[in-house]
Amino acid sequence: MLHRRQLLGSLGTAALLTAGLRNTALSADDASDPVAELSTRLNPNIQAAREAGLKILKPSAAELDRGLRLHAESIVFDSYGFSPRAAVDGDAIAAAIEAGASHDQVKDMREEMSMTRYVSDPVEQQEYRDAWRASGVTCVFQNAGEEGQDPLRLMRRLSRFTYATDLMRGFVSKAAVPADVETAKREGRHCLYLTGNGVPLRQQWESIPDELRYMQVFYHLGIRMMHLTYQRRNMIGDGCGEKSDAGISDFGHAAIAEMNRLGIIPDCAHSGWKTSLEAAKSSSRPMVASHSTCGAIYPHIRSKPDEVIRAIVDTGGYIGICCIPRYLRGSGDITAMLDHIDYAVKKFGPDAVAIGTDVAYNSQNAGRELAKLPRMSKQYQPFRSLWPADDYKTLPEATRSIAWTNWPLYTVGLVQRGHSDEVIRKIIGGNVMRVINASMT
Repeated sequence: MLHRRQLLGSLGTAALLTAGLRNTALSADDASDPVAELSTRLNPNIQAAREAGLKILKPSAAELDRGLRLHAESIVFDSYGFSPRAAVDGDAIAAAIEAGASHDQVKDMREEMSMTRYVSDPVEQQEYRDAWRASGVTCVFQNAGEEGQDPLRLMRRLSRFTYATDLMRGFVSKAAVPADVETAKREGRHCLYLTGNGVPLRQQWESIPDELRYMQVFYHLGIRMMHLTYQRRNMIGDGCGEKSDAGISDFGHAAIAEMNRLGIIPDCAHSGWKTSLEAAKSSSRPMVASHSTCGAIYPHIRSKPDEVIRAIVDTGGYIGICCIPRYLRGSGDITAMLDHIDYAVKKFGPDAVAIGTDVAYNSQNAGRELAKLPRMSKQYQPFRSLWPADDYKTLPEATRSIAWTNWPLYTVGLVQRGHSDEVIRKIIGGNVMRVINASMT
């Protein structure tokens, strides 16, 4: 009988994925093989996503072998995303609702559980570990701040990820400097580089230095990137949902200068096109659109046109291509995402592109737990989230093909598109590493 490692070598990774071996237990030798770890013991949700992606890509055995091996060997850095999410405790939330909990309290409970329950619940922790392993991701630029400017509001998610990484630091830790990411890769661990979805402002407007002083506090707490705006207008500039798109304010220029001074990366992913362009021209350090798309392929409000991407690239930054089908447009699947990457590489060069998924893995148990919650009265849609009308229909197979745990297939797809190993390493993590290094020097 062939030893399992010999079987992997003789059949190739493509055969392994289709030979019915992927959900069996690994031998001690195979458990230390990073390539095998990407494609074995996949739970049903992860397996369904993997099969959806493979069905679309149809890689050859050689392409799959090369892609998975390259993925396993490289630092893989999601330029904006979310680490795996736990299922909530439906019974506990239902009891809180029965006791009279408000919409805000319920929302807070759901967020806290999804962001931290894997720390203490063994079932959810296994889901969390399995998703990280299947993804092969070294580090995520983790959204650790709620949309807005209120410092106390922004600290809630930051506190949750600090708690999680403190208690699970042997598996996933908070990265404070680029060397922490390299160490995590070398030791076979994972890490989070933290970003905030807003610039913390007290909104008392005594002076510019006084108004910006909480930026340094958040830097000290581990935030290394900040959204300039979200969907709507704020004191820095206009979000992508504003029709006027008036650009960067005088205060916005001061805020960007303070980011540059501290080493916080300005992120215009949710900013209007003019606001993004002016921000790039204002920044003296690399600026990014961490999770966006190419407007030349489809001009969604969350995309960036060529002029804006060029300005971002000229700062030393990059555009991170996201995994949201309605932004990618067309088929909205993994091939559409690869089309945006190819366009950006050909138009702006291999140093200009990253992958910022903007999606998360959700526990298999999430649906069952949410079904336990009683229906609550309808609430108004938050102003920050108002979107223009869009009749695009997202197909389930498209979403599954670009699931967060399909990160290894993104690399396989780049192999299929003819990119060199050097270019692929830049796209899947090297460009983010370059920018976080440049931001701290």
